[in-house]
Amino acid sequence: MDYGKLAELLFPHITTTARQYREEIYPRRDLPEGAMVTRFAPSPTGFLHIGGVFTSLVNERCAHQSGGVFLLRIEDTDKKREQQDGISAILDGLESFGIHFDEGVNKNGESGAYGPYTQSRRGVIYQAFCKELVEKGLAYPCFCSEEELADIRRQQEADKAMPGYHGAYARCRDLSYEEIERRVRAGESYVMRLRSPGRPGGRIKYKDVIKGQIEMDENIVDIVLLKSDGIPTYHFAHAVDDSLMGTTHVIRGDEWVSSVNIHLQLFQVLGMKPPKYAHVAPVMKEEDGSRRKLSKRKDPEAAVSYFTQEGYPKESVLEYLLTLANSTYEDWRRANREQPYTAYPFQLGKMGQSGALFDLQKLHSVSAEVISRMTAAQVAAGALDWAGEFDPELHRCLAADRDYTEGLFAIDRGGKKPRKDIAKWSDVRGYCAYFFDELFRRDEALEMDAGLQKQVLARYLEVYDEADDKDAWFGRMKEICPDLGFAPEVKLFKAAEPGTYKGHVGDVSAVVRMAVTGRHNTPDLHAVMALLGGRRCRARIAAYMEQL
Repeated sequence: MDYGKLAELLFPHITTTARQYREEIYPRRDLPEGAMVTRFAPSPTGFLHIGGVFTSLVNERCAHQSGGVFLLRIEDTDKKREQQDGISAILDGLESFGIHFDEGVNKNGESGAYGPYTQSRRGVIYQAFCKELVEKGLAYPCFCSEEELADIRRQQEADKAMPGYHGAYARCRDLSYEEIERRVRAGESYVMRLRSPGRPGGRIKYKDVIKGQIEMDENIVDIVLLKSDGIPTYHFAHAVDDSLMGTTHVIRGDEWVSSVNIHLQLFQVLGMKPPKYAHVAPVMKEEDGSRRKLSKRKDPEAAVSYFTQEGYPKESVLEYLLTLANSTYEDWRRANREQPYTAYPFQLGKMGQSGALFDLQKLHSVSAEVISRMTAAQVAAGALDWAGEFDPELHRCLAADRDYTEGLFAIDRGGKKPRKDIAKWSDVRGYCAYFFDELFRRDEALEMDAGLQKQVLARYLEVYDEADDKDAWFGRMKEICPDLGFAPEVKLFKAAEPGTYKGHVGDVSAVVRMAVTGRHNTPDLHAVMALLGGRRCRARIAAYMEQL
């Protein structure tokens, strides 16, 4: 076989050589020692999964922590499964979580010197490399129809042979040049296959950065490199792209572990250095005492849109995902409360080999901690952004007076033990409704005699002065206690004989709190009343007394 002649027959339109792509068009990156080049390479075949955000975060941390490059490549070679607006959904989802790329596909198209970063735009590149493999006798056209392939599978079942297009079952492997030329000229459809150099019974070993040493059978199947339309398969495209783009580490889901023998073989026949592989275990969910993969179909939290709609800040989700990625993150965070998550020294090799359990309650806790560290201005901005899209009534209230809004979020914020009432922006309405007359509702009640509550409030209105500072305000609370039969000090109440007092000063303030806010529990009541103002507080106390 004259393989050069065969290559020209199959790829007459390809004039740029694979060597030119390797050495001239895509030169080696000039990066410092140890810098990692990673990529997130999703397919636009559905919504962005939280597992995709998890994997992209790991890739991003590895690249940027090492002074390397993080790129976004869109692997859109499967046109049958591609969804309309699939790419924009990926971009929007990643942007909403603050995942930033140095190169690749973006909302304005693409940026970077190693593109195109959309595989459907790289057809001639893959064909150039396939042409080179033909010239080396390592690739050939296969004209087998679906019926013929089904016949091969039936024969293999009867022979109890390994399935796949290989060895004696590879019917087109040894066609003559004349036969190939006749069929090509006749317009017959064909795919391009690898002439696998794998040996039956041969074994390969490689070291996975996460999973450690892995051994598996060599690939002996003549896999498809190019489909009949000239579009590559995932296997071939990823090998070519990761080589040309200088990817040092392929960090991806562990469903690809079984394909590593194919991928290493492709790098071998292409004469390219393979990247290091790190296979990330899937995000799991506990159900009925067992674990399963987080499902797009069953679990709303599998979609990144869930977190946006619920109003989890992107920082919360990223911090929670880092707790899944590295078990030491939580200890580091406790010791470094003011540091950004990017300061954490992430370790790829310390990732767990089994799937991390996604726990919404843990996310809730992490997010409450994250929001507790925010300034009042940051909380107000986050709540406003979320409410603008998902709660128009709340947005109107928050936006009417920005200083007032920041003031309510400033209460009990900061200090060693900040309140953690808000874990997501959808909690804000419930947290602050009593600050706005439009949202104020009385849904709670005190277990105290209504007549006694009215006595407390009537006496309180006699001494209430909105100009009091906190000490003077609380002093007036204590002042009215003896006349009402309440202990002015909690210690005094506890030390007295049962029945001596109706309650203590805390119970008096609870009546005022219920009258003003409709709640059993609020941030500092003096600060709340100061922000509401004397007129509004008096009006609410009067209305509550009427209700009683």
